[in-house]
Amino acid sequence: MAPAAIVTPTPIGEPVKASNGGTLDTSNMGTTRKIICFSDFDGTIFMEDTGHILFNAYGCGSEQREILDAQIKSGERSFKSVSDEMWGSLDVPFEDGFEALKSNLHMDKDFKAFHDFCRNNTIPFNVISAGLKPVLKRVLDEFIGEEAASTIDIVSNDAEIDADGHRWKPVWRHQTELGHDKALSINEYRDRAKIESEDGTIPMIIFIGDGVSDLPAAREADLLFARRGLALEEYCVRNRIPYLPYDSFADIQREIIRIATIDQRKTGGQGLPTNFNPRANLWRRASSKNAVPVFKAMTPREERVPEWPELKGPVAAVQARG
Repeated sequence: MAPAAIVTPTPIGEPVKASNGGTLDTSNMGTTRKIICFSDFDGTIFMEDTGHILFNAYGCGSEQREILDAQIKSGERSFKSVSDEMWGSLDVPFEDGFEALKSNLHMDKDFKAFHDFCRNNTIPFNVISAGLKPVLKRVLDEFIGEEAASTIDIVSNDAEIDADGHRWKPVWRHQTELGHDKALSINEYRDRAKIESEDGTIPMIIFIGDGVSDLPAAREADLLFARRGLALEEYCVRNRIPYLPYDSFADIQREIIRIATIDQRKTGGQGLPTNFNPRANLWRRASSKNAVPVFKAMTPREERVPEWPELKGPVAAVQARG
């Protein structure tokens, strides 16, 4: 079977008007649907991977890291097992490691404006990452400022780092092969925030990612953005999961405005979003401990991917894996 075509939305209505020399307007959209945004960190908000920078400079080195990465991709070892080895190879004080990050990281050029847009529209923005929270927090404080960073909830793994930097030990969020199951975290957020309101109105869940650690969360969102040309997009194409490709956060902002405007016109912000993904309900009902195995056991050999009309995504029968 030929690979699925990239799911590119068909524009509906007039394009979003730009301001301030071509940058998008970050003001309030005037829509009423609650929107909640989850975003990966490495390769998504920042072009580089924080762990890779540290491992290459102060740990196992780039050659060994590539060997270990290949073991994850082949299934020879779990993400958690390999990550324990990589982080354990570090021998650098935290502050020295941070200086290397500050010198080598490049933030998506449109992320700060996108975050302003989220704040102006009361859209909770959550970083959901397989990395280490102390590292991610320090990087955000540096690049967007402590005040702006304080509004971002970081859902990640913790870390134990001794004063002289001889010992870096991840404290994993979940006792799974992933260490941090992003799909489970999204569902935990749903339960904690009680985001399905009393009148049955359901918020629009957005996930933004790029790579391997984002795969478990790929089916969790009503609106999925995958960075163009990277592993998450390849996974979506291979598994015929509707998604929107992006090159920068400006692309994401444009699509959110477009889709939120359509939703407001059609629903008034009440009930189900126009791009509601019913598959997420199946995940919510699954046991959090065994979410992936239970879901696979419930899935027929030919599984139907729901069409999201506003995204012009295909209805496709694909072979279930496993």
